[in-house]
Amino acid sequence: MKEIYLDNAATTKVDEKVLKEMLPYFTEKYGNASSTHSKGIEAKKALEKSRQTIARSINANRDEIIFTSGGTESNNFAIKGLFFYNKEAGTGKNHIITTRIEHDCVLNTCKWLEKQGAQVTYLGVNKEGFANPKDIENAITEKTFLVSIIHGNNEIGTIQNLKAIGEICRRKGVLLHTDACQSFTKVPIDVKKQNLDLVTLNSHKIHGPKGVGALYIRQGIKIIPLAHGGGHERNLRSGTENISGIVGFARAAEVTSSKDIRKMTELRDKLIEGALKIPGVKLNGPRENRLCNNVNLLFENLDGEAVGEYLESFGIYTSTGSACLSHSSGPSHVLIATGLSPEQADDSLRMSLSKYTTEEEISRVLELLPKIISKIKGIHKIFK
Repeated sequence: MKEIYLDNAATTKVDEKVLKEMLPYFTEKYGNASSTHSKGIEAKKALEKSRQTIARSINANRDEIIFTSGGTESNNFAIKGLFFYNKEAGTGKNHIITTRIEHDCVLNTCKWLEKQGAQVTYLGVNKEGFANPKDIENAITEKTFLVSIIHGNNEIGTIQNLKAIGEICRRKGVLLHTDACQSFTKVPIDVKKQNLDLVTLNSHKIHGPKGVGALYIRQGIKIIPLAHGGGHERNLRSGTENISGIVGFARAAEVTSSKDIRKMTELRDKLIEGALKIPGVKLNGPRENRLCNNVNLLFENLDGEAVGEYLESFGIYTSTGSACLSHSSGPSHVLIATGLSPEQADDSLRMSLSKYTTEEEISRVLELLPKIISKIKGIHKIFK
């Protein structure tokens, strides 16, 4: 049975070009980038070349990229680091603005910071998951130091208007941080044109290795590090750099093409249009300004997990929400924020494509979905 992997928002398989680039840094070029001998210098050159590649991909300067272990660490670093800088500096600024559809690592960071004296405003979104820039502007006070908003939502694919939000934040003198883990390489990111101050990136959503990410910090921003040690990464993130992972991350950022984006968009639309022809199936999130690889469907009065389990029995892998919430039994906070009931949220299923997804695979899913839905409905009738 051929497997069909449609959970690429959770993680992606490593591109063969990426793996090939990484392998020498495990077995031949294994030096520590902090060592002063030739083996260390070799690793240092690879590190800085990779930093330049990531910086160029978002129109940043090389020295503005700090490598981390991934998106969760980068988000924690950005929000906690800025809060504690303001606290130590005695600026009187302790207010953060975010939304109710952020990744759990942002929401839990904010909740933890509230115990440390932070004031947090959690803004609502409309039924398609869009935050209103005017709401953000109205929420800013003299104590606001940060707006943190996800760029492309990991569950429903909504792409926020960062340019409009960035203009507001820059005019008001407030920093803007965005979690761009899902949107990186899929949606253009230009830190200068969009007035972005901090950007979270990661590798394993773009066919790179797990365990590596980055935080863009605009030059001149003062922030307190979370990890102290030998002063790596400009004294902002101590710890021996993961050279093989960083090299793979940079290569992954290079190999995604506009052709890949067009292909994913076409297949996404085929899956959406085909699924919506099935009675009782609705789309969660927007049709426009949506991540090219994201499809989130609501199956009226049918448990999304049950649909997913039937699909898996045919070798098709999907998700009922964020992989980071897989150990939680509660409904998706993102879907609830868009106005769905807890029952509707539980009746939803996410399918996320990659550049490796084929038209034949999407056709297979659309062939099976009506049969699976009919079967589940039949079982429901028996037990009523």
